[in-house]
Amino acid sequence: MSIFSRLVKSSVEVSPAAKKLVSNMRYELIPMKSIEQAILDLPSRAPVSVTCSPVKGISATQEISARLIASGHEVVPHFAARLVESREHVQKLANWVREQGIKEVFLIAGDAENPLGPYTDGVELLRDFLDSNSGVARVGFGSYPDGHAFISREALSTALHDKQKLLNEAGVQGLASTQMCFDVVQIRQWLKSERDNGFSVPVQLGVPGVVDRARLMSLGVRVGVGASMRYLSKNKASIMKMLSP
Repeated sequence: MSIFSRLVKSSVEVSPAAKKLVSNMRYELIPMKSIEQAILDLPSRAPVSVTCSPVKGISATQEISARLIASGHEVVPHFAARLVESREHVQKLANWVREQGIKEVFLIAGDAENPLGPYTDGVELLRDFLDSNSGVARVGFGSYPDGHAFISREALSTALHDKQKLLNEAGVQGLASTQMCFDVVQIRQWLKSERDNGFSVPVQLGVPGVVDRARLMSLGVRVGVGASMRYLSKNKASIMKMLSP
């Protein structure tokens, strides 16, 4: 049963604000063994984003997205730069997006250790995707208030502003989604710094929800040993805070 269904059918009194929050939420699906049940649990016509697994590749994201669209969902597929094979592959993805009537995509660098093609970061992929006539109205991308284990803060900030420039030139809206962060002060400082430096793209904050710790930890393992190790390396601070008393 979906979160929305449990909330609506619960005998516990729930505030209108809480119901509105849940009814307007966007769900995120990960291409894993539990995907079939997760699809069944979705509220009717709920907006859904479909992540890009470094193990299963972009084709799995496309297949799941197409199924959800056929069922009436508003879908935001994720495309990982390191899983894109060529400039021609970008064009095929853009053509597919247009054919499916998709109006928003999410572009990331991805966790694949060895890129399948010429793209190693989101800026490169965004530039070519915007030139491919996909018909999207908005492109989402990641941001890191807590920093990144392998990328300097200066490089992260430069990438944000480069993406904003590309989107503005193309007349396409942007949406920066932050990595999950537990430190409110850090989020505020990071956001103020970027705003002061001219970054005006709307920011969607990634905050931890209610989830069993063991389940969250096992998630990384189930997407692949290499991917999970890189996840742990990049999120040491968040993991330690989660496991602390």
